[in-house]
Amino acid sequence: MSLPDYKSSEKQSLPADPHYPVVQLNVGGQLFSTSVNTLRKHPDSKLAELLGRQPKTRGDAQGRFFIDRDGSHFGAVLEFLRSDRLPTENIQEVHREAVYYNIKPLIKRLEETPQLFGELVGRLQFLSRVPHYKENIEVLIRIARAEAIAARHSSIMICVLRTEEDLGFYDHAISSLEADKKSVVTFGPWKAALSAKDLLDCVKMDIESQGYRVSIQPHAVEKSFLSRSYDYFHKLTFTWW
Repeated sequence: MSLPDYKSSEKQSLPADPHYPVVQLNVGGQLFSTSVNTLRKHPDSKLAELLGRQPKTRGDAQGRFFIDRDGSHFGAVLEFLRSDRLPTENIQEVHREAVYYNIKPLIKRLEETPQLFGELVGRLQFLSRVPHYKENIEVLIRIARAEAIAARHSSIMICVLRTEEDLGFYDHAISSLEADKKSVVTFGPWKAALSAKDLLDCVKMDIESQGYRVSIQPHAVEKSFLSRSYDYFHKLTFTWW
C-alpha cells in the first residue's frame, strides 16, 4: 500500500462540491469565498440554483464556481446574504445585481431606500405620464450628434407644454421662433402636478446618464406689438470637447 502523493494533491484546488461547507466563487475574475448555507439562504435565487449545476458546467479551470458577470458589486450582495446588511453606496448598481440574481428580499429593501424610492415611485411614475418621453430623448441625442460636425457645441430647442391650454397656443408659439423652429422637440402636455422645471431636470439627468454633457437655458422669444410672449422654449446645448 503506497502513501498518498501529498505534493501532487497540493496543486489541486478544492472541488466545487455543493456539499462542501466552503464555496469558492469566481465572479467575472474576482474571487470570493462563502458557505453553502449563505448561497442557499434564498432558494429561488440564481446563487442557490448555481449549487445544483453539473460539475462540468459550473467551474473555472481551478474548480471554482464561475459567474460570467462583473463582480464589482457582488461583495455587497454577499454581505446582505450573510448579515442582512444593506449597502450605503452604489444603491442602483447593487439593485441591478440583486435583480439579476433574483434575491427578492434584497430587491424589496433596496427599493424602499430613499435613493430608489424617489426614482422608481416618484420620477419614473411622473415620466410615464409624459407622452413619448423616451422617444424624445433619443431624438434629442440623434439631432445633437448630427449637428456636431466640426463644432464644439450643438444645440436643440425644446418646447415644454405643461397643460392642454399651453397646447392650444402651440402653433402661434412655434411661428414666433422663426428660423429656430426647424429643430424643436416638444414635450407634453402631461397630467401630473410636477412643473416644467421638473421635466427639464429629468431631461438633463437622463441625457447625462448616457455620458453626454448638456446644459439647458430658457430661450427668450421677443414680444412684438399686439403679440404675447411665450416661455415654453428652452435651448439644450451639448458640449462635445
